[in-house]
Amino acid sequence: MSWYTARPFPPRHTLALYALVSVAAAPALAQTVPPAPQTDEQELPITIRAEEISGRPDRVLNLERNVEITRGQTGLTADTACYMRVEDEVTAAGNVTMWRFGDRYKGDELQLNLETGKGYVLRPEYKLQASNGQGQASRIDFLGEEVAVVRDGTYSTCEGPDPDWYLKSSTLRLDNGRDVGTAGKTIIYFKDVPIIGTPALSFSLSGQRRSGWLPPSIGFGSKGKAEVMVPYYVNIAPNRDLTLYPRLMFDRGLQMGATGRYLGQTSGGLYSGETHIEVLPDDRETKTTRWRADSLHSQAIRPNWSYGWNLHGASDDEYPSDFSRTVSASAERQLLRELRTDYYGQFWSLTARAQNYQVLQDPAAAENPSLTVPRPYDRLPQINFHAGRYDVAGFDWAVDAEATRFWHPDLERGNRAALVAQVSYPWVRPGYFITPKLILNSRKYDLDPDRRGANSQTKPSVTLPSFSLDSGMVFERETTLFGGATTQTLEPRLFYVYTPYRNQDDIPVFDTGRAGFNYAQLFSENRYVGLDRVSDANQLTAALVSRYIQPDGAERLRLAFGQRIYFDKPRVRLPNEPVNQSRSDVLLAASGRISETWSFDSGVQYDATGSSLYSSNAGVQWQPGRMKVVNAEYRYQRDSFRNIDLSAQWPLSQRWYGVGRISYALRSYGVGQAVNQPQGSKLIESLIGLEYKADCWVFRMGAQRFVTASQTTSTPIFFQLELNGLSRLGLGNPLETFNKSIPGYTRLNTNVGRP
Repeated sequence: MSWYTARPFPPRHTLALYALVSVAAAPALAQTVPPAPQTDEQELPITIRAEEISGRPDRVLNLERNVEITRGQTGLTADTACYMRVEDEVTAAGNVTMWRFGDRYKGDELQLNLETGKGYVLRPEYKLQASNGQGQASRIDFLGEEVAVVRDGTYSTCEGPDPDWYLKSSTLRLDNGRDVGTAGKTIIYFKDVPIIGTPALSFSLSGQRRSGWLPPSIGFGSKGKAEVMVPYYVNIAPNRDLTLYPRLMFDRGLQMGATGRYLGQTSGGLYSGETHIEVLPDDRETKTTRWRADSLHSQAIRPNWSYGWNLHGASDDEYPSDFSRTVSASAERQLLRELRTDYYGQFWSLTARAQNYQVLQDPAAAENPSLTVPRPYDRLPQINFHAGRYDVAGFDWAVDAEATRFWHPDLERGNRAALVAQVSYPWVRPGYFITPKLILNSRKYDLDPDRRGANSQTKPSVTLPSFSLDSGMVFERETTLFGGATTQTLEPRLFYVYTPYRNQDDIPVFDTGRAGFNYAQLFSENRYVGLDRVSDANQLTAALVSRYIQPDGAERLRLAFGQRIYFDKPRVRLPNEPVNQSRSDVLLAASGRISETWSFDSGVQYDATGSSLYSSNAGVQWQPGRMKVVNAEYRYQRDSFRNIDLSAQWPLSQRWYGVGRISYALRSYGVGQAVNQPQGSKLIESLIGLEYKADCWVFRMGAQRFVTASQTTSTPIFFQLELNGLSRLGLGNPLETFNKSIPGYTRLNTNVGRP
């Protein structure tokens, strides 16, 4: 066995040469000329191994059998090779395998300049580390350390020699530095069947966002007509992008849409926003131009001063019914337009805003007035001031002041100035608390005399004090629940409120309504939301909560009970509000986790005066594992609705998964008949879908039906083929639909970036 050690070269060309001869059971001998610490790949030593080495070490080395050449993160093996020292270049042939920076290539012949990274490999197979992409080609040209051009080759993220999907292109440029792959004439194959072709293609190697055409979306509108949308994504900068949405509707025409997003920072602070606009220049059915616009923006002018807007608008009332593709969008009937600014200090804040709404009426409202959507008052403008502090010599205090100009095209208008000041002194001790509080509510109006009655004041005012006393205790004991050790608490609570009566019938109702009756509202001083009414009160709320807490601090079970008792019946009422009872309904609630896989939530509102049930809800979720969830919920409200909702995601086999939802009204009221007149059963929403998960792709298909207005429905049908690391192809967006419709839904493919 012979071996050679090269004489030292300048640091840039330091070499370590090995001559290894195969001898059974004999260890290989090697000697390395250690390099000095270097920072660049080219400064590192070259290590060469082969069974036979000949030539001149200072110029050319001919290597035979079991050749291995490495420098840093670049290396190769081959049957034969030749290293040219002056050019710092390697040529190799026979079973060539090369790796550099995690990427691997196998081919018949190779030439590579180790200094520049330029070269080529013939008839290669390759695999990229960043994207898990792989393929074959007739030739790959290396244009540098980060750029390679694949000629007459394939690309796929599937494992194995026979991928389920791949793209085939005449030229495919892989630029790891820019994280982009670009191709010329390209055909995408799925199961060896061509499914789409394109004269050019670009995609992100790591799944990150980049400019280019997104997959076309083929679907059906709310009235069942076909439509095609081909979005184009523009990656303007890391903090800015734009998506264009040309949408051809075969029954209506060509709609153009665009969504722009941005995020940045100025000397004052951060800013961000998003704007979406879509326009249908000439709707063939209505013969009008139709549009929708939405814009959100928030920006800091200084560290304690910001402004923003929230603007929404549509061309006509029927826009949601005709163009909505989701349940939430079809139900949006009050479109907010708001411009605001906020200025704040350590213990105070000042807000000014101008606000109004565009109301989109249900198309059936003309025949059934009960479906009319009320128009809120405009605030032109509204100024709010808040100040408060905690624990000032033991006291907590807060002051809220407001000045608003209310405008409405049909109802009375005017100005309102309001002040709410409060102070409390909490006693908090281990095991109990007591908090007395004093509140002063004051408001004054300046109303438009043209819209007031002849005997009504134009400048009414009301000032009312309120007193409340909140108290509670906490008891604990060690116990067990479902076989596990827990700590059970018993938390009784009493809350008393007294507010004297003042007649407020002559005061308009600008922004006030009855607060929803729930457990949190039981402990509020005013049963109204808004400033136009302050309820008189001489009442006591009694509540009891019991919690079961695990040793790790997680709450396993919660039980709650509460009721409000009126010592004097409240006399302040809103217009058309029913007469108050001597006691409120009883609230009962229970929620928690029965086990690691079962959880539930339930509540009951019981009308104690009428001895009848007013409302109830009960829901349960079973989630025994990933991609396994079943939800069931029942909701009831007297003279309003009785609904049942079932949804699930479940594996049907090793790779097939089913998803589904049904929301069904067992009894509905007021649609097409007199208000509160029962109608019978009605399907509100339904969804059914299938998903198939392979190693490198996911297929989804399904159909959904939902109500867009009282007398119209939408039935979108969708399917989608998601090719890992490339894109999603298909009709509609089933992934978004499944996420929103099924609580606990788990995406089958979690390792795919934005296409």
